[in-house]
Amino acid sequence: MAGMPGDLFSPGAEDQAGGGLAGKLYLPKMISGGAAKEWFDRRRSTIRPWAVFVDQRRFSKPKNLGELCKRLVKNVEHFQSNYIFVLLGLILYCIISSPMLLIALAVFLGAFYIIHLKTQESKLVLLGREVTPAHQYGLASGVSFPFFWLAGAGSAVFWVLGATIVLIGSHAGFREIEGGDADDLLMEPV
Repeated sequence: MAGMPGDLFSPGAEDQAGGGLAGKLYLPKMISGGAAKEWFDRRRSTIRPWAVFVDQRRFSKPKNLGELCKRLVKNVEHFQSNYIFVLLGLILYCIISSPMLLIALAVFLGAFYIIHLKTQESKLVLLGREVTPAHQYGLASGVSFPFFWLAGAGSAVFWVLGATIVLIGSHAGFREIEGGDADDLLMEPV
């Protein structure tokens, strides 16, 4: 399956030589498989143990607003990778728990894949003019928009945002800071 010059989805020489999953997935060249894999591996390597992350003995009510803010900042820095995986889990839960949204996503991604395959075979000519792949993708997106709206994609996005803010905010605000950073929290009376 040879790609056309300038095709975003065809694997480059480096992807074909490497083989593996990256060589079989036709990721857009703008989002290289190497960069995505590197980012994911970096996140996975900096993840804190889940037992430490959910240790109930480390949760307490902050003494004041200053301590709450300090906890938020320090815990978001310390558990950043854990929070990203919590966000990804919420997104996955939201997609799986909404069958209509799952169907709309499958149709949307299927349309993109079909357009990708058709543009490799031949160019689409409509009313004597060639329709570029970018225009075809834009048309597929425009046609898919009402289906996403009917499936409740907007409410799903805001549910995920709200649930993420509540879960991460409450975890980061009520979890005690790791290590010796707790000494910085002592404030002197003015």
